Amino acid sequence: MTDTIRVFAGDCTITTDGDTEERRRGEMVALLKPDDTLLVHDVDGYQPVEWLTRAETAHASLDGDSFTLVAATDDRRVRVDCHACHGISRYPGSVAGIPVGTCPHCDGTLTRANGTVSCLGCRREYPIPRHASVGDDTCDCGLPTMRVEQGAEFELCIDRDCGTVLEAVRERFDRKWDCPECGADMRILRRGGIIAGCDRYPDCDTGFSVPNGRIVDSCDCGLPVFRTRSGRRCLNTNCEAFGETRSEG
Repeated sequence: MTDTIRVFAGDCTITTDGDTEERRRGEMVALLKPDDTLLVHDVDGYQPVEWLTRAETAHASLDGDSFTLVAATDDRRVRVDCHACHGISRYPGSVAGIPVGTCPHCDGTLTRANGTVSCLGCRREYPIPRHASVGDDTCDCGLPTMRVEQGAEFELCIDRDCGTVLEAVRERFDRKWDCPECGADMRILRRGGIIAGCDRYPDCDTGFSVPNGRIVDSCDCGLPVFRTRSGRRCLNTNCEAFGETRSEG
């Protein structure tokens, strides 16, 4: 997320309405964030003197050199009334992420946060899988590459225009396994996530989510066994034969 953080400073009265009404006055700084979070800080300690996180409604009203801020939910309301304004400012803001490289388009810093790699310069964004790791290598396009384990390890550009995880998994595993119900080929498809689904759908609706992890074995049912973060598992999480395969391994 990239947007504007608004900062208001002055001699203010804070009125909080909830189960009871509370009123405080002092010289404070208030931040109104893009997600409608209101934070009000005084000089005492690190914690805001008042706040309302991700309010259902939030707005700022300006009247000459004064301001009023109101943030509210169904059961709580915070109002900041300025008596003497010290300043009102706007600043560009973004999510604070982990630096992962340099943007080839503008030489800005690329950061990773919340499943997205974004540029602090030109604001381009590249959604990536949350389980992917971004390394030091770069694609021919100049962007960083990521490592994804979904049946095998794939190294792909963070830009989907250079290739997607679905395309890589499909190229490696499409038609590689037989449907345990009817024997038809299992196709690699996207249905929300990446799945292996029977080629005879809708006559056969067998389908399994392809987990994050590497294939390390074959199950007695004929499907692959994956090593995931939570342990070994058959592609079919309800496989009755997997217990025997696991004990043999």
